[in-house]
Amino acid sequence: MDAVDTEKLWAQLIRAVETCQKCDLYKTRTHVVPGEGNRNADLMFIGEGPGRDEDLTGRPFVGKAGQLLNKMIAAIGLKREEVYIANIVKCRPPGNRVPRESEAESCLPYLRRQVYLVRPRIIVCLGATAMRYVIDRKASITSIRGQWFERKGYWLMATYHPAALLRDPDKKYDAWEDFKKIRDKLHELGLKP
Repeated sequence: MDAVDTEKLWAQLIRAVETCQKCDLYKTRTHVVPGEGNRNADLMFIGEGPGRDEDLTGRPFVGKAGQLLNKMIAAIGLKREEVYIANIVKCRPPGNRVPRESEAESCLPYLRRQVYLVRPRIIVCLGATAMRYVIDRKASITSIRGQWFERKGYWLMATYHPAALLRDPDKKYDAWEDFKKIRDKLHELGLKP
């Protein structure tokens, strides 16, 4: 696939997300939050869904949790611009509630398309919701966080969502251990940093 085809596919995807009305979340959104970052990234982060700040700006992870994520990314030798960041749902659930299964299922084709277009080597699920829809529907975040899973050529790991770390700073140690594993996997695969 050449660059022109890829750009056309990205444009089609973004247009589809921006005009999506597959679930009721579109009725209360200010902006859709499709995702952003390096569209050729080796590392992709997937969160749950946009919060208030993200809904206002149309960008993922820009609030306090996003600032913490930026620091975590920097701690393993990368910049935010070098990774790709997306969410399970592209519109903010009211009151920042967990997305309903029907809402997540409506958005998953968009996420799958993003993964197909970015083709990251490593996908990190931030939090239980992302972990459920990407890695294992029945697992708990505490039981599988920090473990690697290899599927269809992608290395997958779940770790705590940065918002959870802000609520419970005791989890920061475990999250840092997970991020060191991400850094080590990048080295093992011959990628930066």
